[in-house]
This record gives sequence, C-alpha cells and structure tokens, in this order.
Amino acid sequence: MSWRSRLILALAHMRRGIRASEFALIVLAVAIGAAAGLGTVVLGAIARTLQHWMFALPIGQRLSATDSLTWAQLAMVPVGGAVLSIFSWGVRSKRRRMVDAVEANALHGGRMSVSDSLVVSGQTLISNGFGASVGLEAAYAQMGSVIASVAGAALQLRRSDLRNLVGAGAGASIAAAFGAPLAGAFYAFEIVIGAYTPSAIAPIAAAAISAVFVSQLFGAQPYVIDSFASIPAETHHYLLFAGLGGACALIGIALMRLVATVEQGVRATPVPDWMRPILGGLLLMPIAFWSPQVLSSGHGALHMDIAVGASLGFVALVFLAKASASIVSLGFGFRGGLFFASLFLGTLIGHLFAGVLEWLAGYPVVDPHNAAMVGMAALAVAVVGGPMTMAMLVLEATQDFALTGAVLAAALVSSTIVRETFGYSFSTWRLHLRGETIKSARDIGWIRTLTVGTMMRRETRATDSTLSIAAFRQRFPLGATSRVVLVDGEQRYAGIVQTPAAYADGLDPEAPVGSIAINGDVTLSTELDIASVMKRFDASGADELAVIDGARHVIGILSESHVRRRYAEELEKAQNDLFGER
Repeated sequence: MSWRSRLILALAHMRRGIRASEFALIVLAVAIGAAAGLGTVVLGAIARTLQHWMFALPIGQRLSATDSLTWAQLAMVPVGGAVLSIFSWGVRSKRRRMVDAVEANALHGGRMSVSDSLVVSGQTLISNGFGASVGLEAAYAQMGSVIASVAGAALQLRRSDLRNLVGAGAGASIAAAFGAPLAGAFYAFEIVIGAYTPSAIAPIAAAAISAVFVSQLFGAQPYVIDSFASIPAETHHYLLFAGLGGACALIGIALMRLVATVEQGVRATPVPDWMRPILGGLLLMPIAFWSPQVLSSGHGALHMDIAVGASLGFVALVFLAKASASIVSLGFGFRGGLFFASLFLGTLIGHLFAGVLEWLAGYPVVDPHNAAMVGMAALAVAVVGGPMTMAMLVLEATQDFALTGAVLAAALVSSTIVRETFGYSFSTWRLHLRGETIKSARDIGWIRTLTVGTMMRRETRATDSTLSIAAFRQRFPLGATSRVVLVDGEQRYAGIVQTPAAYADGLDPEAPVGSIAINGDVTLSTELDIASVMKRFDASGADELAVIDGARHVIGILSESHVRRRYAEELEKAQNDLFGER
C-alpha cells in the first residue's frame, strides 16, 4: 500500500472518530490552537524584526513608543508602500476577492483559501512592518482560521463543526496575541461564529488555552496593564461610564465611515492603485514626525500614555493624529485592521472624558485610568464588535474585577447604539461596501445555496394566451389542475390563470383567457435565493410564480407554500447544528 493510500485511510479513520466523538473534536481543536499560537508568535516576530531593521530601533524598543524619528527614518513608510505595491503586483494572478474568517463562516461554511490567506497576511505584515498605522490582529486571525479551515476540510467535517473550528482558530490567535484565553474564546463566539453555541464551548476554550500556552512557551508576553487607580470604580460611576460608551459608539461609527469615505475618494481620483500606498506613506510622514505614537498598531504608545500623565490638549492632539494616521493608512491601500488602533484611541477618549468631567466639576469625578480602560473597551466594541470579548480583555489585562462591571456596562451601551444606528462592525461594513448584506458571521450560506433553480417544479404545459375562455374550459375542467401558465405567440410568459377563475360568472366565453391572467409582470429567475423569493411573494401576494429565463421563456413554477416549507426545514436544520443536535 502506497503512502498516499495510507494517508487517505488515516484521514477517513480520523474523520469517523471526530464525527462520532466530541472528545476527538476537542483534541483536534487543541492541535489547531497550538498551531495558531505558534503562527501568531512567528507573525509578530517578523513584524517587529522588520520595524527594527527599517527604523534602526534599539533592542526591545517599540516603534510607537519612540520619542522621535528623523525624516530619513520616516521615509521607510512610503518605501513600505512601494514594497506593498510590488508584493501585490507579484500576486496579482491571485487577486480575487479575499475571504476572511467572518465571511467564510457566514457564506461559505468555513471554507477558506490558503493562498488568499497568505496574501492577506503578507500584505498586513508589510504594512505593519514598515510603520503604517494598522494592527496585526487581522493577520493573526486570518492565519489561525485558515489552519482550522484546511484541517477541517481535509477531514471532511460537517459544516457546523468546520465553522466552529474556524472560530476556534481565529479566537486562539487573538488569545495568543494578548495572552487572554477568555477574550480569545469570546472573540470566536461573538465575531467569527456569530452565536454562543453550546457544542462549540469545549473546542473553542481548549484551542484558546492551547494557543496561549504555546505562545508563552515561545516567549510571548501576556498583555498586562498595571492597575493603579486612585478612585475605585463604584456603582454610581456606571451611569457616567455608560455615557462614555455612548460617546465611543458615535466616534467609532464616524471612524469607520471616514475610512470608507477616504478610500472611495482616493479610488475616484486618477491615482493608480500601485501609487496609493506610496502616497499614503508620504502623508503619514509629517504626522509621525510630530508624534511617532501614530505608527504601527500602537502597543508601546498605549502603555506609555497610560503610565505617563499628559495634558488634555496633548491627549486630544494624539487622538486626532492617531485617528488620521489610521484613516490615511487604510484609505490609501495599506492592509490591516482597526483592532488595536481602536483600543489605543479608546484609552485616549477615556482620558479626555475623565479630564473634562474634572474640569466641569472642579474635582476628580472618575479615575482617569479607569476611564481609559472603559473607553478602550467601548470604542473597540463599536469598531470590532464583541462586548464580552472586550470586557474579558480588560479583565485579563488588569485583573480588576470591580472595573469589569463598568467596562461591560459601557460596552453594552456602545454595542447597542452601533447596532441600532449603524448595524455593522468594521469587517462587515467593508463587506457591505463590496455589496454583501451580512451583518455578522451567523451562518446564512444555506440561504444563498437554496435557490429558485433547486426548488422549482419544471413546467411543460404552457398554454396559448389567445385561447378563448370557452376552449380553456373544455381543455381544463374544474379539478383537472389548479392553475395554468400562459404564453404568447412567441412562447414568452404571459401570466398565470387560476382555473376556478375561468369559471366565474359573467365572463365572455369568446374572450381570450389571457384577459384574466394574473402576475404577468411578476416572475422569478433561477439564481434568486430563498430570502429574495419570499420577499417577492410577500410583495406580490401571489400563491405561485413562474420561473423564466432571459428570453422570458417559462422553465418552471414555484409555489409560496413549498418555499415556506423548505425554509422551515432548513432553518430547523441550522438550529439543530447550532445546538449540536445531530
């Protein structure tokens, strides 16, 4: 027996074991978590090495924590834009629409492309490594989720199991990046799976813990923020922090819209695509010359700003500079996300909030450190989503249980306002701009695959619309059929006649039967999905609709009752998968 045959048999044996045993799925999730943790360490090390080489940083120095940079050093940012353009040109044959973990789970049952994920990770590494104001979290999650997707696809797992594993891989990467298994687990549930699924709790938790263990084994440090609040968070502060959450929601929405506006504006100019990152790098140089805190994701700057007090004016300027740098970076074609940028900007908003309250009241109302942590979580929730994710991140970073309640209150306020007034996170907003309608990673792929073409009944008895009503009655006596599809002389669809309607009193027997046809202007095409079909039925009030091709030739018929029944069956199946019922 060849090695290939042995591999196929081994995979088949593993597939049967995983399908039959939840414990086997957990073991697989542990392995995926370990691989995701190692991948996070490697990606982070490459990015930091690039920054140290490009900007000649001392050992252990974070780019965003640097006091100052020369113009020669800052020239590396537009150089990075050129490198990014060259890299993107080199992989241009693969430049189809890249699918991230959220879109994969929402529309494709968790299936992702390895080559696409490598391109996304490479572009993010170049952007971050050369100082653009973007984070690496998108690359971390992409690599963790594609590892899970490839492993699950190789084992031909069920759709629900594969989606859970993709969530586990992405969550494990975030857990490894921050040394925060709880935050990583909730990231998987809230951001990548789109629901809290009982069947996924154990695999996701196991993957997150495994990833943190492996990353720290290879030297990664947990994300820890010293808790030194002088005013403890008390119950009456919750209302104030809820107000901070509302402010962060509005700022987050504005930030996401500005990124999209700048990106669309740049695309509307005659500037070629390859030139956009270079131009963006040139625009970043004067901002970074004033404050290097705006460069990269901002890890070093966040710790520095929390530890060292600064005037409200300076904090406000840093906020505007960092927000502008992130908008320019993403709007001009650098690759990455706003995950850590939103954390950093949120701390600045929290400082400003505490300072303004103190200025108005004449005494410290809330502790600036506590306000910074609350703002950090609230803005991240507005931009990234996941109130529990961000609350757990703050808890694991500060170990301050009293503060976590205030953080959660602000996060829920922020999340509610964004959902009600905007409806998207940054990742789903960008998908919306591309024409997609998804608002979360909740599985709606089955809706896309359940189309008119798969549900319709083929129609072979089309009748001439010029046939008289008397002749129609002779051909179709009552009880023979419930409806008849009509066509004109060129075999084009001309409406539907309900058979009992042809026997109504007062009709002229010599009139053409086409005169009593209905729904002649309401039809279906084979590619419409079930959600669109139900909207068409609701709008028309019809019981049955004809399916036509591009030449208006009738190819089938579809009834509303059959559509509703199929939708209910698929919805019940999705619910069973959600709760792990086979």
